Amino acid sequence: MSQAGFWDDQSKANKVMQELKSLKTIVEPYYDGLKRATESQELLEISGGDEHMQQQLDVEAKALEKTIAGIEMAARLSGPFDNNNALLSINPGAGGTESCDWASMLFRMYARWCDIRGFKYEVIDYLDGEEAGLKSVTLRIEGEKAYGYLKSEKGVHRLVRISPFDANKRRHTSFVSVEVIPEIEEDIPLDIDPSQLRIDVYRASGPGGQGVNTTDSAVRITHVPTGLVAQSQKERSQLQNKMQAMKVLRARLYELKRREQEEVLNKEAGDKQKIEWGSQIRSYVLHPYLMVKDHRTGAETGNAQKVLDGEIDLFIEGYLSTRPEDRDKRLKNKGNDDV
Repeated sequence: MSQAGFWDDQSKANKVMQELKSLKTIVEPYYDGLKRATESQELLEISGGDEHMQQQLDVEAKALEKTIAGIEMAARLSGPFDNNNALLSINPGAGGTESCDWASMLFRMYARWCDIRGFKYEVIDYLDGEEAGLKSVTLRIEGEKAYGYLKSEKGVHRLVRISPFDANKRRHTSFVSVEVIPEIEEDIPLDIDPSQLRIDVYRASGPGGQGVNTTDSAVRITHVPTGLVAQSQKERSQLQNKMQAMKVLRARLYELKRREQEEVLNKEAGDKQKIEWGSQIRSYVLHPYLMVKDHRTGAETGNAQKVLDGEIDLFIEGYLSTRPEDRDKRLKNKGNDDV
């Protein structure tokens, strides 16, 4: 940063500043914890059973525990893309109108979670449901380690409740798939042949500012060889929407390439889970009792409303603190769990 001309390239300088900030969040808590531990050890040696000093040591011990927990969490968020922004897509599965409504509830849940954390989010693509809710939505979520936290949300989410759309007030089960991928920087090597892209323009149909829905500004890009699709309709400019859609497509192509290269993910890449019973990672039960349970970690709470209001850190932290092999074992053994 002290080099001459560092700020000449503002974009590159901002990336370096972001990297510095990220590294500081790892290094500074470590040295702070080390200092507190040393001071506490010295205080213990001279306390001589003094009650006031013992109380002070108790306070220091609790503070140190909190610091250590933060360092452990940082260690769990050390993957190659954990510090990236996240692209989160929500798509209804089995359940018709019920699932479209459930998708909109999840959309609200993640938006509220972003608000709680102070993360920024923007709607890149949105498609309304025919009767209620939504058919699909893609969010770009910007914040420190956004992908690192949100990668735990990838999978099928199941809702059990009394249907507000059923005149007989029967209990219904709905399923929604959540996809989370890291936003990929332009300097990541990824060859995309322009001749393999099909670009369609259309009129935006989702929520947007004045003028968004009056021109054919929305863009859909299809990568023909893989069938991967990316859409953007949030901007008024067709060019801006094309750039945003390409960013999403790059991320999805990179994720596909990564899965194909890693043997441990070969099955996942070749055999996607169906969005229906038996494939859920988490269940949200609103009737006949209140319970939200993550089937991979066993984390659960009876305060379903708080979860739907965005308080999902219990499940995120549970996922990050559980070994992958233990999560897989739990999913395989969950059987006919009613939750």
